[in-house]
Amino acid sequence: MGDAAAVGARLEAGTKFLKKLVRFARGADTLSVAEKVYSIAGFLAIVTTFLLVMSIQTVRLQTTYRHMHASSAEAAISVGRINALIYAIVMESRGIYMSADRNSMKQFADGLLRRNRELADAVKNMERTVGDDDAEQFAGFRQRIAHFIEFRQDLVRRGLEISAAAARELGDNEANRALRNKLNSDLEVLERIYRERARRADELADENRYAAAYLFALGLAALLLAGLNVVVMRSSVVGALAEITQATDRIADGDVKSKVPHLGRHDEIGRLARAVQHFRDAVARIFELEELEMGTAQARDAAMTERDNFNDKYQAKKWQLSAAINSMPQGLVMLDAKANVVAMNANYRKMYNLPDTIQAGSTTLEEVLQHRVRSGLFNGDVATYVAAVLDRIARREPAANEVTLNDGRTIKIYERPMDGGGWVSVHEDVTEQRQRERILERMERFLATIIENVTEGIIAKDARNHRYVFVNRSAEKMLGMSRGEIIGKTARELFSAEAAALIERRDQQLLAQKQQLEPIIDTIDNPTRGRRVISARRVQIGGADEESHMFVTMVEDRTGTMEAAAA
Repeated sequence: MGDAAAVGARLEAGTKFLKKLVRFARGADTLSVAEKVYSIAGFLAIVTTFLLVMSIQTVRLQTTYRHMHASSAEAAISVGRINALIYAIVMESRGIYMSADRNSMKQFADGLLRRNRELADAVKNMERTVGDDDAEQFAGFRQRIAHFIEFRQDLVRRGLEISAAAARELGDNEANRALRNKLNSDLEVLERIYRERARRADELADENRYAAAYLFALGLAALLLAGLNVVVMRSSVVGALAEITQATDRIADGDVKSKVPHLGRHDEIGRLARAVQHFRDAVARIFELEELEMGTAQARDAAMTERDNFNDKYQAKKWQLSAAINSMPQGLVMLDAKANVVAMNANYRKMYNLPDTIQAGSTTLEEVLQHRVRSGLFNGDVATYVAAVLDRIARREPAANEVTLNDGRTIKIYERPMDGGGWVSVHEDVTEQRQRERILERMERFLATIIENVTEGIIAKDARNHRYVFVNRSAEKMLGMSRGEIIGKTARELFSAEAAALIERRDQQLLAQKQQLEPIIDTIDNPTRGRRVISARRVQIGGADEESHMFVTMVEDRTGTMEAAAA
């Protein structure tokens, strides 16, 4: 019975409160100040709770997305590296098969063993990215890799201890090719798995964007409730308190007949008004404290003097700050936590052609953007842009991006948070820099097109290790080999010992003479096209102390011309 009575009493109290809320909404002043504040605070607490839940969900989604994206990217890189190492090991194995003596075979054997170790390390590093979706596939792949590595080590042993033919017999067979094919299949399956993992990560990113939208909506609701709280407090409390304060001031000045407002209210303001009325009756006694009041006035004067001194110091600091930011070559604007413009320099004003009516301290970011819209220097939605800036200010998240204005200028924008909740944005005109980059890119494509289509063969090699780094299409045709077979190799690896010695001797001559612009006629053994007569001009790029030191040879095949002349 007692519990039922208590529940009934609470229901009755709740019903009365709801009725008071309805009458208040219709314009009747039925709620006390505490009830008004507590009601709004309750709604604000509910919205804040939902905001907290959505924040936790957003963090969880973001963490999962980062993990999946990072693991899929790392795994994809590992697959590519393992595939490249397998190909390199096969190439080293072929070098062992084709070696004519033990010394040349030893170079390929050392390279194969080194690649074997790198392959084992790459597979071990890939284990860090293994998840539930690729564990079974990776287990079989790891076993086949171990078999592949063991098999290649045995191939090296047979080549060094027996002969190249014995190594070829072990390596060039159907079992070896079957293992290679299975490894290729494993890599393709793993690559599909990691693509699927990356796709799921992208789906999580989409979910996170929706969660961010919900967060924004909840934050806006909280902001509206806070604004409602301000309105209610101002209309029901602050305004009434201001009027009572004015009446109190008049009484304190000696007007004991002054009327005290809001005496008829039944809430806390009404009780305060009646207390002021009692205060008015006791004003006569205040005059007895005039001497004490004089001392208070002196203290007030001292405080005002101190305030003036502080204001002078503030103005000096403000002038120093203004001089510093106006000397910057970039445009700068500072905002407070509500996107009000605190400071801007002359370069920022010049960059966006801002009028004198827009001044720091009395302007908002929205007003600046509205002027840019009218002057054709901003195309986006102003409200959306300001909301995004406020979001970054609240999260203290730095940002950097580039925008292209309607007049063709490219502006690089750097944004950073400041202590105290403010925001600083630096705007740099990078138009000329981007134009130079585009011109350089077009020139590089132009030169590459010319080199690829000239009739002369053009061959470039690194002057430090004598490995070929470039051949054009004409050079591929002359040599009878693709650039994939040539690049990264030395003359010793591509030509006969006699031809390689001739090429190395020409390299030494070029190193001594700097340039060889007059054609030199040589007869050289081509491993695919036989004995050829060539005319070569050679130039040297860079010097011995530079990383880009290269030898460039321009080759013309004159075999047909010589044979026709001999006939």
